[in-house]
Amino acid sequence: MKVIVAAVGKPRDAALAAAIEHYESRAARYWPLEVREVKEESSRGARPETVMAREGERLAARVTGATVVACDESGATMNSAAFAQFMQESRERATDLAFVIGGAFGLADAVKAGAQRRIALAPWTLPHELARLVLAEQLYRAGTIVRREPYHK
Repeated sequence: MKVIVAAVGKPRDAALAAAIEHYESRAARYWPLEVREVKEESSRGARPETVMAREGERLAARVTGATVVACDESGATMNSAAFAQFMQESRERATDLAFVIGGAFGLADAVKAGAQRRIALAPWTLPHELARLVLAEQLYRAGTIVRREPYHK
């Protein structure tokens, strides 16, 4: 099983980038993790739907062959224990998972429709960089839950 995090753009804020890198490196101790960043589409003079569609095409091209999990506020909610169970079941099935995180305008409808699963990282709309941090921390937490390590309380 391989875990892919496909996200639009690179984190711009240095402190947020460091936090993302910190939790992605921790998560990689538990799951073979690949981060695939795609170019953020310029929104100057473009409609949000066009921006999302172009970013969505880039994301889809980077996750072929994997079970796609769209990170979207309208997706299913899971607590950390249920997410850990989902991750472990995917590992047991040897299923590659690709978590996709859209850009500033979110995920294109085509990406959401093509996903095998949709999950909400929070009930709120999160900036895409913060969504990536939340996902990275939950991947790390899931690993500690599966191994029964003390991080998750």
